[in-house]
Parts: sequence; structure tokens; C-alpha cells
Amino acid sequence: MARPAESVHAVIKAYDVRGVVGEQIDVDFVRDVGGAFARLVRAGADRVAIGYDMRESSPELANAFADGVTAQGLDVVLIGLASTDQLYFASGLLDCPGAMFTASHNPAKYNGIKLCRAGAKPVGQDTGLATISAEVIEGVPGYDGEAGSVSEQDVLAEYADFVRGLVDLSSMKPMSVAVDAGNGMGGHTVPAVFEPLPLSVDPMYFELDGNFPNHEANPLDPKNLVDLQERIRQTGADIGLAFDGDADRCFVVDELGNPVSPSAVTALVAERELAKEPGATIIHNLITSRAVPELVTELGGTPVRTRVGHSFIKQQMAETGAIFGGEHSAHYYFRDFWGADSGMLAALHVLAALGEQDRPLSDLMKSYERYEASGEINSTVADAAERTAAVLAAFSGRTKSVDRLDGVTVNLGQGAWFNLRASNTEPLLRLNVEARTVEEVDALVAEILGVVRA
Repeated sequence: MARPAESVHAVIKAYDVRGVVGEQIDVDFVRDVGGAFARLVRAGADRVAIGYDMRESSPELANAFADGVTAQGLDVVLIGLASTDQLYFASGLLDCPGAMFTASHNPAKYNGIKLCRAGAKPVGQDTGLATISAEVIEGVPGYDGEAGSVSEQDVLAEYADFVRGLVDLSSMKPMSVAVDAGNGMGGHTVPAVFEPLPLSVDPMYFELDGNFPNHEANPLDPKNLVDLQERIRQTGADIGLAFDGDADRCFVVDELGNPVSPSAVTALVAERELAKEPGATIIHNLITSRAVPELVTELGGTPVRTRVGHSFIKQQMAETGAIFGGEHSAHYYFRDFWGADSGMLAALHVLAALGEQDRPLSDLMKSYERYEASGEINSTVADAAERTAAVLAAFSGRTKSVDRLDGVTVNLGQGAWFNLRASNTEPLLRLNVEARTVEEVDALVAEILGVVRA
């Protein structure tokens, strides 16, 4: 059946499919998306792996998608409850396209689909989503051949073995780890991955519950780390880990209860990966701390800077053969994990680094934290281009250089810089500032926002 273009475009976005269940997404819509996806990948695949998170709507929607796929003659392998990186693992293991039903960190009323080709290669707007969108709008053509079949395959144990095998855990000493799964899929994967390791795990909110009764499964928002920080301070845990809803992102908290910058985690993992493969390429996005390319260069590696967004990171990973890539949003990408992102792999690297020496995490991370940062600050604006031009004019006398890879990145010298970029979907300007001291950062933020919000 044909569908209004406006309603389809509101749900099939640049990187995935996402919307409110019952209003924007239902079983009929998802069945059509499954059919269009099967048609997209049919030339090089005979089956599709499907996983889903703990949201109440996920099993029904996953089954509807499977119906759409099998109606187009492809088989389906249902892997059941999974983290997003577990689905990527299945796509790599089985060498087939995959679909993950999740709305990541979004509230309970949302759901969505992350799609990939065989080997976990991403499907975005320019690599298939536009085609799927057009077919769903026009009506997905039928298929005259024989329908595909559905089978089930539990890959959790194989996933756990595989990710542990990518990290040298041989020197890890016993440690206490507080883990906040946010009632998301970390409660499913953490026990399987950590069970053989010398870790005493303090589980927080491991019950799978897509209504998120304790807090949003979005550790990027500081308020959702508060429970974990308090638990660490109460128990004296060596480290804290917080996963988002689909457990593809991992945030780290030190033994003092202080969050560790994802840029510092990127630098740490980069150092470990470069030790395995000297001279390799490391990808980082443009709002990652300058400490990352500095460290990579010092270690003899090649840093490559990219725009914000997983499609750009994955594209650069493929084009450059990079061994690792990191984003300041706590997405971490690994060449040996099919170039896909895995919060679990990043967590294992941090645990291995902490567990093979005697310093507390707060001391260990100091060498990776060379600058102070503002974090991302959003401002609602009527005209992002006009406000950006006003900021550039205000700083013209102090600017060393400007680049426009993604918005504007202004180098002020002496380690100080800022990036202003417009949101693709909302009337927002996003600001990131980095400098040598907290005082410098605060002063720059105040000055820039004074212009942006004037």
C-alpha cells in the first residue's frame, strides 16, 4: 500500500528508522520496511538476522519485519533479545544483513530499526534508506517466488567469547565494578561477557524493562549517571560503567565518582590498539578533544579527523583501514569488529588497562585528559547561519584559523578552540569549547552564547 511521503520521511531518518509506536510506527509500516529492505539486499544475500531490545513493542515489530522479509523470498534468523553490537556481531558471524529493533536511549513510547548489510556495513540515507523510503511511499512490490523461512539462533555466548578475544585480558587483577544498565540491554550482555573475568560486579538496574522505571537509559545526560556515581562513592568500587538502552554506548565513571571523558577513553583505547599495530590509523570526530590526535601522533599513529555522526566514522574506517575510531558521544568503532561500534569492547579495554597496573582510574586517565571541555551546549535559534556568522565576526580579531568540515571550527591558539554546528533536524546550534583551563572554557562559553542567544 502507498503511504504519505511526509509521514514516511518523518520516521525513516538519516541513519535509522525511529518514531512513536502506534502513531508513527506500527506492524503494517514495519512489515513494508522489511519487504523494502529485503528487496534492497536481495542481490547479495539470502537471509537477514533480526534482533530486538527490551521495549514492549519490540518482539511484535520484529516479527512483522520478519514477515516482510520472508514475503520477499529471503530467510530470517531471529537472534532474539540483543544489544545493537550483538546484532552487528550476528551480521558479521553469519555474513548477512541485519535489523536491530531499538530506539536506543529514547523514551519508552519510541521504537525504531537500525539496519546493516552483511558484515555490519551501515545502511544510511545515501546507502539504502532513501530507496527503502521511496518504496514504502509508493507501495512495496509483491514477490512471485517462494516465501522465505524463519529460524532462531542464540548468539550471545559466541558474542561474549568474540569480544573478550579482541582484548588482552590476561593481566587483569581482581576488581570491583559497578554497572548501571539502565534497565536496558546491558543487563543482558554484561553477565555473559564478564562472567569468566576476575570482576566483582555490582549490578544496577539489570532487569530488562523498556519503560525505564529508574531513569532514562541515556548516560550522555549527567542526571542519569547520578545513581551510579553515588553507588561508587558508597561502595568504593574501582570503576563504574553505564550503558545506554541498546548497550552500544558505554560511559565510564572513576573510583571517585567522577565521569571520565569519552575523549579520554578514545585516547586510551587508541594507545592500546596502536601498541598492537604500530603506525595504524585512528579516526576521531571533530569535537573530540585535541588530546586524541596529539597522542596518536606522539605514538606514531595517523589521526584522521571526520564529521560528527557514525556514518562518517564508518565510511572513514572503511576508506582508510583504520584500526579504531572514537566519538565524543561514547561511540567506539573497531576494525576487527567489522568496523562497527561496540560499547562493550571499549569497556573491556578500559577494564584491561586499569586491571594490569596499580594506579586508581582517576590517576590512570590523567595522561589522556590534557584539556578542559564544555560538553555540547544547544541553543535554539531562528537562523543558524546568521548567528554563526555573528560569532565569527565577534572573534575575527583573535582567530588563528577556521575550518568548515562540519559547521565552523575556530582555532584561537594556545589550545583553545570551539565548534559551532547546526542540527540537521532541529532549529539548534550546537556549541563545543575546549581550552587549557576551566576558567578559559567558562569565559569562552559565556562570550559565544552571548552572541548566539542575543
